[in-house]
Amino acid sequence: MNLPPMASGSGQALARSRSAPIAGRGFFFGMKTVFVGLSGGVDSAVSAALLKEQGYNVIGAFIKIWRPEFIDCPWQKERLDAMRVCAALEIPFKEIDLSDEYKKTVIDDMVANYAGGITPNPDVLCNRHIKFGAFARWVFSEGADLVATGHYAQNIDSALHRGKDTNKDQSYFLWQLTGEDLKRVLFPVGGYTKPEVRVLAQKFNLPVATKKDSQGLCFVGDVTMREFLAHYIKLERGDVLDEKGVTVGEHDGAALYTLGERHGFRIYAHSAHTMPYFVTSINTKENTIAVSTDRTKAARRSATLIDTNWLSQPQEEKKYTAQARYRETSVACTIANNMATFDEPHLAPPGQSLVVYDGEIMIGGGIIAA
Repeated sequence: MNLPPMASGSGQALARSRSAPIAGRGFFFGMKTVFVGLSGGVDSAVSAALLKEQGYNVIGAFIKIWRPEFIDCPWQKERLDAMRVCAALEIPFKEIDLSDEYKKTVIDDMVANYAGGITPNPDVLCNRHIKFGAFARWVFSEGADLVATGHYAQNIDSALHRGKDTNKDQSYFLWQLTGEDLKRVLFPVGGYTKPEVRVLAQKFNLPVATKKDSQGLCFVGDVTMREFLAHYIKLERGDVLDEKGVTVGEHDGAALYTLGERHGFRIYAHSAHTMPYFVTSINTKENTIAVSTDRTKAARRSATLIDTNWLSQPQEEKKYTAQARYRETSVACTIANNMATFDEPHLAPPGQSLVVYDGEIMIGGGIIAA
């Protein structure tokens, strides 16, 4: 369920007429009420503008979530920007406080996993439990027919495709959505590139048109994972070991690292190699990490998946591609009995999401088992 791609030519209208039906479905835009999750950013704002132009009954909704006191990123500013967008578009504004749900289902789970040497993905948790979980349940209880977000992904006839913008494609973070979810979800900017979205923001005279993209944790703000975890996990300096178990350096806390990482630890001068070192194993109990100059030592030929979710059941004899991290180059693999076997050794850190694609269509995935 995406809006059509931008028409070519300067000054051209960038969306279909109000009477155009949703692709692959039998109803018209003007007959449906859609709540748009407004973050205060440009992507969600343009999503709301496009939907209004298409004739939807659009309601803007801001999600208030838990934010740690040590982060200078007041939610009030984002809320104000969301309200300004609603005012500019002349649509109603609503808000919901999901602070407790966010802390419990995203933050607490993430911290516990990192403390155990597992690398989770908080954005996946946020999408499943907050945006398309508690938030979606609330908007439907408020009378919504559909829910929309500013994700760069495409919902085409209830099949989840990659976003048009390969640099912004966010389908990776949406692998836990179900077929039932996709029947009522819209991704209005999924068929556009980021530069095109910026042009649309100017076209609609949105107050956030020139606002910079946010970075960092989902909904939390501009903070690195290292800075965030340091407030919740007791971190102590520990030894960096080479492949023979010899101490060659020190780190700031084993829980901070993930397999394949090459930064954030220090190699002693007398041990330094001309090649960079990569993390090949993590032991949070002993507070040590092992490194090697051979990055493939951290890779594996297969990965067992747990907590899987398949929009389309994988076929054992078929070749797919998969990603273990956002924006990494997909690798060829086969899937059988919830195990991915890679054509070539690949980094697949425990706790991360392995997301599987059939061409441009995301068919599902799972959590990589330790």
